[in-house]
Amino acid sequence: MDARRFVAEKTEEIRQAVGENRAIVALSGGVDSAVVTVLGHHALGNQLVAVFIDDGLMREGEGAMVAGAFADEGIDVEILDRAEEFFATLTGLTDPEDKRKAFRDTFYKTLGTAVSDSDAKFMLQGTIAADVAETKAGVKTQHNVLEQIGLDPGSYGLQILEPVRELFKPQVREVARELALPESISERMPFPGPGLATRVVGEVTPERVATVRAATVIVEEELAELRPFQCMAVLLSDRATGLRDGGRAFGQIIVVRSVESNDALTATPTEVEWSKLRQIQERICAEVPGVVKVLYDLTPKPPSTIEYI
Repeated sequence: MDARRFVAEKTEEIRQAVGENRAIVALSGGVDSAVVTVLGHHALGNQLVAVFIDDGLMREGEGAMVAGAFADEGIDVEILDRAEEFFATLTGLTDPEDKRKAFRDTFYKTLGTAVSDSDAKFMLQGTIAADVAETKAGVKTQHNVLEQIGLDPGSYGLQILEPVRELFKPQVREVARELALPESISERMPFPGPGLATRVVGEVTPERVATVRAATVIVEEELAELRPFQCMAVLLSDRATGLRDGGRAFGQIIVVRSVESNDALTATPTEVEWSKLRQIQERICAEVPGVVKVLYDLTPKPPSTIEYI
């Protein structure tokens, strides 16, 4: 792929499609949405409205980080606090596909309202080839796939443009480098659209998300030097007996997962030193309330997926 030509072509395509209208882009901070946001900004300038949806399911400090990073690119990012709506949508749901579809519905309803409020006519989004492939194959529902599986974006009041839909992650990173995005964005590890909801097995509640968020900070800090394709903490729905303060504690179980991959369609577990795994376990049990057991996931993709939900 010629990244320079791709940037020129997609910038012009966006400009021609939107014309004199306004467009909106949902910026999550990942490389896919970041590339689409910068392409849109190059094409449209002030006609583009960038929003960060704070759904209560993001990593620690994500909204402030995203707004700060893109302010440096000359792009103002509006933060929409919608955590209450997303948690209400997920209440009582435990089936993985039910949760993903509920998240998708709330995500697009939120964007439909934002489009209307900003008088935008188009929405840009960072759907990539792997998102479409996995959704169409029935592996798991990606939150940003509609038309490809027969769903009408118009039902949410949206006309959607997907400039990087034909690219896989390595190609998206090439484009990010061509756009001179900082390495903290261009090389950032993938993070799922439904956020930490994909790493909570069972019902998604603010309390359970807080647990996995705190464990995520530790896992990402401890494995940063290994530069895995993706690493994470996962909260299981089961509990286990442990010891706290000399007595019995029936507590939470955290799974640590780290994988190596190129296109996210296949993956192998990262070979992590035993001493590092032990350090992660000790920190999680000491720093995350209620956790009494930490496991490491050795399963490749396939037969597993990278995420748990």
